[in-house]
Amino acid sequence: MNDQRPGRDLSKTKPLVARALTTLQQFLHVEAVSGVVLLVAAAAALLWANSPLAHSYHDVWNLPIPLRLGEFIFVKSLHFWINDGLMTVFFLVVGMEIRREIHEGALSRFDQAILPVLAACGGVIVPALIYLSLNAAAGRDQGWAIPTATDIAFAVGVLALLGRSIPTNVRIFLLALAIIDDIIAVLIIALFYSSGLDSGGFVVASLGILVVLGFQWIGLGSAWAYVVPAAIVWAGLLRAGIHPTLAGVVLGLITPVRSARREIEPPVTRVQTALHPWVAYAIMPLFALANAGVNFTGTRLADGAQFVTFGIALALCAGKPVGVIGATWLAVRTGWCRLAPGVSWAGVCLIGLLAGIGFTMSIFIAMLAFTDDKLLDAAKLGVLFGSLISVTLGLGWGAKYAQRLKRETDS
Repeated sequence: MNDQRPGRDLSKTKPLVARALTTLQQFLHVEAVSGVVLLVAAAAALLWANSPLAHSYHDVWNLPIPLRLGEFIFVKSLHFWINDGLMTVFFLVVGMEIRREIHEGALSRFDQAILPVLAACGGVIVPALIYLSLNAAAGRDQGWAIPTATDIAFAVGVLALLGRSIPTNVRIFLLALAIIDDIIAVLIIALFYSSGLDSGGFVVASLGILVVLGFQWIGLGSAWAYVVPAAIVWAGLLRAGIHPTLAGVVLGLITPVRSARREIEPPVTRVQTALHPWVAYAIMPLFALANAGVNFTGTRLADGAQFVTFGIALALCAGKPVGVIGATWLAVRTGWCRLAPGVSWAGVCLIGLLAGIGFTMSIFIAMLAFTDDKLLDAAKLGVLFGSLISVTLGLGWGAKYAQRLKRETDS
């Protein structure tokens, strides 16, 4: 009987591994294609904001959109509903991806997760220090976290352009690094960009979370049933003074990772698979269209704003690679970690360069960091320039790296 147990365990493990790999491949495919869509949306925003119809760009996003529930009326601009409403769904998918990776992915084992965690920390600390070295002045120093995030869609999209010769473990390393970057960015938003906390809001948010957990406990499987308690969590965090999009992360992290009876897939996989294309092809491009439109002729880089632009751009295209590669080298050199099979130092350099693409999350943090339109526009320019340089360097290095791998395979 003992001789049969390994066989039974292996038969159970294979479907789990196959399902995890299929989910990862679907995630990478959607992210790769959405990177192109995101680029088109950002380019459209820049063209619109610098065209003869530039005045209409801001007019459209400032349109008031009311929400009516009986006698209650909540009026906010279209820009608010995109950045604080729809982006909650983006953060929900991020939270679910983090939860799934912790359960069965790259973050499920300490020895697998520690290297990308250390690399991500290096990729956060070094860019922040570079930015602060140029922007220590009061007011400008609030933007230190802008160049610390990596845009998963753009980074994976650029990696996809390099072809299938790039080793799978390099892709997994980059994905794990970007996900950990998102975790750090979420913590930064919660700790450093929330003010005037209201305890009453936390009570409301807690009630919403308890309702969600109660629904899960009784086995309620319909995703629509969770819309109302999710809205309660969102409203509670908004009242508490914490950015309401973090409600998506909270809800994503508490989504069940195990299938209930009569369920083929666990809720975290089912809901994420359903929402991911909407986020990648609709919400993120809409966010880019609403926020990437910087008027070059109307933006004056003076009175310190030029240092914001230069600091962010330099921190992204130089600070990110130095931080990621340096932390990885130190971790391997000291014997704490080792590179995965197929991941060479040339591959680590490629990961470091692509980590400098900070578009979506960086612009999001910039809007939390600066209320001054002049500094905000300067920050957006820095994000655009830094990300563009990182894309160029990543493609150049990646093309040579892919050619060398192909020659080694052919020989």
